[in-house]
Amino acid sequence: MAIEIARPGKQSLIVSTPVMPAAGTVGFGDCYKALLDYGKLGAVVTNPVTVEPWRPASGTRIVPLGAGVLVHTGLPNPGLSKVIGQNRRTWAGMPIPVILHLVGTSAEKMRQAVELVDEVEEIVAVELGLGDDIEEAEAIDLVAEASRMEKPLLVRLPFYECHQLALPVAEAGADALVMTAAPRGTARDRHTGRLVSGRIYGPLIKPMILRLVGRLRREVSANLPIIASGGIHSPQDARDYMDAGAIAVQVDTATWAQPKMLERIARDLGGWIATRQKDAFPDEWNPDMGHTEAIRRRAPQ
Repeated sequence: MAIEIARPGKQSLIVSTPVMPAAGTVGFGDCYKALLDYGKLGAVVTNPVTVEPWRPASGTRIVPLGAGVLVHTGLPNPGLSKVIGQNRRTWAGMPIPVILHLVGTSAEKMRQAVELVDEVEEIVAVELGLGDDIEEAEAIDLVAEASRMEKPLLVRLPFYECHQLALPVAEAGADALVMTAAPRGTARDRHTGRLVSGRIYGPLIKPMILRLVGRLRREVSANLPIIASGGIHSPQDARDYMDAGAIAVQVDTATWAQPKMLERIARDLGGWIATRQKDAFPDEWNPDMGHTEAIRRRAPQ
């Protein structure tokens, strides 16, 4: 299977299955290599990166919710140059494309980032993350600067402004739209009693983003790919997004709770799910993979 997830015009961005981790899910490289078969994924999207180093957020990082979790990290990273230097060898050994998630902060910083990233062959594409409450003019400037790269440019839209920004961002040079960043919210930390702001993750956000994907698919050009992200916790969740018009999906919290679920979803949408024979014994059946592969995985390395 070969799926083009960026519109034609630049270098091709082709994946073998339309499933990948969302930014911030699996780090900068292969830190989940003991838990996942990376070769069954479509691509790896890195943790968010900024041109200059960012420190972690102080105080409470995670607040459990009734139907999900609120996360506040501050997007810590050592800066673009160090991220490239520390991970370039790992990226070169990855069996799938590496997509760098770049946080858009200013047009000037974006110009610096373009110069650095275009020289790194191990980075196949860039996903530009737009900040919440960003003004349309600023979003257009950031995308215009980022689109000067030779590499395909995916643009992840903020949740609340996604419909307003989608068409202007597409016209400014986006090669695909990612819908969307997790919505922001506020919750009380039961341990400290303080209100904490952060991003909300969980199955509850899927119906909202699913509606946005379907609506936007009807309004933007058919040759502009849409990649859906948010609330995916099963293969059926992913298929719902595909039915709504997405060409690929990104999975986040399900991977933290059940790392194998990401691979299971990728196998399902990639056509690698084995069907159990009706007369097979239980020890001859392994969910999501054939018996031979299961034996290979259990064998000492």
